[in-house]
Amino acid sequence: MHKHRLTTTLLWVYAALTIYALLSPWLHLPKLPFVTSSGLTVLAFVFALMHASQRMGWERALLFVGLAFCIGLLFESVGVLTGLIYGPYHYTTHLGPRFLGLVPYAIPMAWFMMMYPSYVIAERLIPTPMKKWRWRLSVAALGGIVMTAWDVVMDPMMVAGGNWVWEVEGAYFGVPLQNYWGWWLTSFVTLALFAWLGRIDPTQPTSQPNNFDRLAVFSYAITALGNMIAALLIGLAGPALAGLFAMGPWVMLSLREREEGCVKRET
Repeated sequence: MHKHRLTTTLLWVYAALTIYALLSPWLHLPKLPFVTSSGLTVLAFVFALMHASQRMGWERALLFVGLAFCIGLLFESVGVLTGLIYGPYHYTTHLGPRFLGLVPYAIPMAWFMMMYPSYVIAERLIPTPMKKWRWRLSVAALGGIVMTAWDVVMDPMMVAGGNWVWEVEGAYFGVPLQNYWGWWLTSFVTLALFAWLGRIDPTQPTSQPNNFDRLAVFSYAITALGNMIAALLIGLAGPALAGLFAMGPWVMLSLREREEGCVKRET
C-alpha cells in the first residue's frame, strides 16, 4: 500500500506541474527549470514505470520499457533517415540531445509514458472470453489506436513549438496522414511483442484493485487535457477539438466500473 501511495503522489505531482506549466506564462509565475516538456515527460515516465511494476511486476515492466524504448527509437531513427514510416521529417535541438543526431532521447521515453496507459485502457476494454492469441492481438491493435489518438493534438502543437519539422505539407494541420499509420504501427508492434514475450494471459487473476488501473487512465487524461489546453493557448483550436474527440471517449469508456475487472497483470 505504501508503494501505491507513492505512485498516486507521483500522479498528483504530474497533474500539478502540468497545470503550473500551462498557467505560469499567463499568471506571470516564476519559470521553474524542471517544468518543461522534457521534465514533464520524465515525471510521467517514472509514474508509468512505478505503476507498471506494481501492476505486472518488475520483470514485465522492464520488458515493456525496453521494447517501447528500443522499437520507438528504431522506428523513429528509420523514419528520420528515410521518411518511410511516418513521412519525411526531422527533429530540431529543442528536445535536447539526439541519438546519432537523429532522435532526441526524450522521444522513446514519451513512447513508453503514453503507450503504457494506452495498453491499460485497451486491456480494460477488450473482453477476455476469446482465444489467447486473438486477445493479445486485439489489445495491441486497440492500444495502438488509443496511443495514436494522442498525436492528433500533440503533433501539430509540437510542430508549432519548433520541436520537429515536417518536410512536406500534410493534410492534417500540416501533418501527413501517413504519420498516424506509422504511430499505430509502432505501438502495435511494441504491444504485440510485449504480450507475446511477457506471456500475458487474459485469464490470470490479480490482487490489484480495480481503482489502481484508473491511475494509469488518469495519467493519459492529464496528458491529453494538458496538450489540448496548450494547443488552445497557442491558437490551435482545431487540433485541440480533434484531440478531445479522439482521446476523450477512451478515457470515459475505460473509467467505467467493471466488477469482474478487465485484465490486470500481477506476477
